[in-house]
Amino acid sequence: MTQLMGRPILEVSGELGGRPWPADLLAGVRTALVGLAVVGVPVLALWVATPYADSGAASATRLAGALWLLGHGAPVLRGDTDAPLTVTPLLLGVLAVVQLYRAAARVAARRGPRPRWGGPAAVWAGYCAVAAAVVLHCAGAGLFRTRVLPDLVVVGLLAGLATAAGARSARAADRAAPPLLPGRPLLDRLPVSLRPSGAAAAVRGSALAAGAGLVAAGGVLVAVSAVLDAMAGGGRGMAVLGRGPAALVGLLLLAVVLLPNAVLWGTAYALGPGFAVGTGTVVAPGGTALGPVPEFPLFALLPAEGPGGWRVAALLLPALAGVVPAVLLGRAAAGPRRPAEAGVGVEAGGGDGDGGGDGAASEPWPPAATVVAVLAAALLTGAAVALAGWLSGGALAGGRMARLGPAPWWTGSAAAGWFALVAVPGALLVRRRALRLAAPEVVLDAVEEAAEGGGAGAAGGAPPAAHARLAGQLRRSALMLRARAYAAVLRLGGRTPESGD
Repeated sequence: MTQLMGRPILEVSGELGGRPWPADLLAGVRTALVGLAVVGVPVLALWVATPYADSGAASATRLAGALWLLGHGAPVLRGDTDAPLTVTPLLLGVLAVVQLYRAAARVAARRGPRPRWGGPAAVWAGYCAVAAAVVLHCAGAGLFRTRVLPDLVVVGLLAGLATAAGARSARAADRAAPPLLPGRPLLDRLPVSLRPSGAAAAVRGSALAAGAGLVAAGGVLVAVSAVLDAMAGGGRGMAVLGRGPAALVGLLLLAVVLLPNAVLWGTAYALGPGFAVGTGTVVAPGGTALGPVPEFPLFALLPAEGPGGWRVAALLLPALAGVVPAVLLGRAAAGPRRPAEAGVGVEAGGGDGDGGGDGAASEPWPPAATVVAVLAAALLTGAAVALAGWLSGGALAGGRMARLGPAPWWTGSAAAGWFALVAVPGALLVRRRALRLAAPEVVLDAVEEAAEGGGAGAAGGAPPAAHARLAGQLRRSALMLRARAYAAVLRLGGRTPESGD
């Protein structure tokens, strides 16, 4: 009885005991099966509901497996001609990454002894085992066929990155654990005149704000296009959807899965370079050149061929998206709201450094350092937009449909250029205004210290007479301002100051 009661206690996960590696392996298997079910259940339901389906259940499961692999970015071959299909449904990809991230974070956060092959590595292995089974199932002859080695490599790489990110987040939450990458940030290694001290968090925050603004701009364009298409006498998309209930539901589900791709294409459109819907085509604010496109609801939202006209106004959206990052970087460049509390001097240049070495992180950045921080955030934003544009595009078939989506390098360069064009002058203006607002607070702090300290202020390096003169000047300025305001009120009321009441 004692052994039966004590045995489960030794297997409890957490601080009382370890977790066997098969449990972590099954966690990875469960994560993969949940994602596969999200794709497979609607596909099988549509196969059952289609009255004229002439294929068996194996074809439906192969289609579900191919869509699940496409969500990871794995290439798939389509048809008897082995046409490449590489457009990644980003909604499925985000779902897979989030599931792996959370599973790895939960496993890595558990304390206690752990076997050598357990933890996030076992989660990754279990996920890849399910992926290998799906790839082998879809490798035979059929409408969709996988490429075994490239698909396994792509799924394994994506699963490894998501699992590592989840494990790292759990390690970062554990304050007792040492940092994975110790060292100084890259910006803190620049010369003093170009160094935005402690700017890493501000640069990341402004880049995230710019990315969110650009994605919102793409979403606005997609929504406006859908409204305009619906108002144009029924819209081109309504004719595409009139193919029966099963086809209607299938097309709508596929459109929802590809909606993040469409939003990123809208972002590329707003940035200026636009995107392609086939070789030799362009969809941009300056003009649209299209040929025949596949009948699909999202393709029905494309603008008509010809010059851009009023659509050039879409270029204002990236400019608006750069306002918030400019404000964030400008406030960070100005330093704390009351710099006197940090024990450093407050001048517009902020670079003389007479406040000591440990107070350098609280000093306002010089203008050149502010520009460096803005350019660093612009490069980070451009790299993220280029990666997102590359992931959102691909090939729909061979020949003319071999190129869809934005050009990554042009789109990333446009994003970085718009960011720098708006945020450089904006951050400098916000910094200058913040420093001007902070200067009177510093003077008032000096007056209050003089009034409280009295003669003891001489020990701090400033004579009492200087504080008295400064207090008198401030008092006279306040009285003059009050008198002028009172005179302005009387003048607006139709009276003069000499007339009295």
